[in-house]
Amino acid sequence: MQPQPHISPTSAQAAISAALKSQRLRKNRGSYSCGRCGLPKKGHVCHLAPPPLDVPATPIAPEPLASVSISAAASSSTRPPAPSRQPFTHLRRALSFDDDEARDSRFHAAGLWEVLKRLPPSGLLMAARVCRGWRETAGKMWKAAEELRIRVPERAQIGYVGSLLQKCPALVRLSLKIESEFDATTLACIAFSCPNLEVLEISTYGAAVNRISGDELSRFVCNKRGLRSLKMERCSNLGGVALSSTSLSTLWLADLHSLSKMVFNCPNLIELSLEFSLQEDDSTDLVAMIDGLGRTCTRLQNIHIASLKLSHTFVHALTAVNFRDLRMLSLVLGINITDASVAAISSTYTNLELLDLSGSSITDTGLGMICDALPDTLSKLLVALCPNITSSGIQFATAQLPLLELMDCGMSVSDPTSDNPTIEEKSSSPQKTSGYNQKMFIKHKRLKKLSLWGGSSLDALFLNCPELKDLNLNSCSNLQPESLVLQCPKLELVSASGCQNLLIGAIRKQVSENFAAGENHMPLKRLADASKRIQAPPSLYQETREDENKKKRRKVEREVCTIIH
Repeated sequence: MQPQPHISPTSAQAAISAALKSQRLRKNRGSYSCGRCGLPKKGHVCHLAPPPLDVPATPIAPEPLASVSISAAASSSTRPPAPSRQPFTHLRRALSFDDDEARDSRFHAAGLWEVLKRLPPSGLLMAARVCRGWRETAGKMWKAAEELRIRVPERAQIGYVGSLLQKCPALVRLSLKIESEFDATTLACIAFSCPNLEVLEISTYGAAVNRISGDELSRFVCNKRGLRSLKMERCSNLGGVALSSTSLSTLWLADLHSLSKMVFNCPNLIELSLEFSLQEDDSTDLVAMIDGLGRTCTRLQNIHIASLKLSHTFVHALTAVNFRDLRMLSLVLGINITDASVAAISSTYTNLELLDLSGSSITDTGLGMICDALPDTLSKLLVALCPNITSSGIQFATAQLPLLELMDCGMSVSDPTSDNPTIEEKSSSPQKTSGYNQKMFIKHKRLKKLSLWGGSSLDALFLNCPELKDLNLNSCSNLQPESLVLQCPKLELVSASGCQNLLIGAIRKQVSENFAAGENHMPLKRLADASKRIQAPPSLYQETREDENKKKRRKVEREVCTIIH
């Protein structure tokens, strides 16, 4: 008698059909919804009973689908019958994707966050339109943002800025680059949308116009109790300003003009920068302003004022106030500031680290006063646009200031008879000025940045500065290639626009030679098998030398001990 298969052909065919059907319905990643109640699977535990399955009366062994197919196909094979088992009411899936889906979702969310946080605000707005997941992630990024930099186009309305700011309730630092007209409505929008704002910077570009008045700005600063830094450009319409804040520490206002009053009641103000327009009809009273600062802002450390109205009278009022913590003083475009002003500054403020007197009328004598008073603290000296300074005074200053790291003397060593004469004009015209054909020799151990732009009177330059990285020789049209020596192994940036082509070639050659010499400054060390030499870093070389010295000392001590015994 021929043995019969365990499963009848009819029942096997039904089981195969059901298995294939379930296999077709199953996706590669599994279903995202529960098969019982239809809710999303993520974080879901279904409490409904499983639906009854239409299974054949003959029990089916709990084998994988592939095994079931093989058993049905091999109906002519001979094998003993399997023992009877309990019928199954639910066939369990071979694989479960629940845990994998949760892990993948966390991974994709973290990766998406890293990608979206590198997009600009406009790109983030476009990314939110891709799908719901991206929109939710973008919304979380807007809510978590602490710093935002926005460029406001010329045709944009205030609603554009407001819609972006309302997405960022936790915003702390805001930078706006505006290309159109703006007024107090912009400040009101910022005050309403950013309750935790600490840093605000409004810069302008193109035909932008600032319509904010002094009273509106004062009201904004007074209401923002947590504002620490305020920077704003094109403030020509302020008229007068009276700022009062206990939290404000940094204040920058540019393009000021004819202010009727300037009152700063900011006891914690540390840095103040005021730039006035270059108009001679400016009627701002700078002396009264500095007197008020001395009474209300005693903690000032950095002062920068650029105005054509700067004079020795203002400097006298500044020294009478005597800001004890002052470290940086910049008085720019004060053509009436003379050596007497330098004497007052150097005798009062002896802890200055930066002094900027660009555009003044000081001479080499004033530079000598600065060197005598500030040799132990001054690290940055800027005396650009000072026509009474010569190369001798610059050389003396670099020699007497050992901590100097930055020096700007652009347009100071220049030909007074011409702004920027060409080479042909200079060769044809007789050299009658005593300041023409000046030479400069600078040797400094710590100088990192030197600016000699516009030095049309300079025809010879020798630099021995091992730490120099930035050199500006723009418009040094009289400098000769054979009279240029650059012994600066760390030199990285040289600006030489407006110079002779031969000079540019000489600069490139010397810089490349210094760079090549600096590449092989490390000693060579032979490998353990003495087969090849490699470059050893300085630390390893020092350790090797120390080990050798220790061995020598030990050897000498042993020899001494042997002689004694």
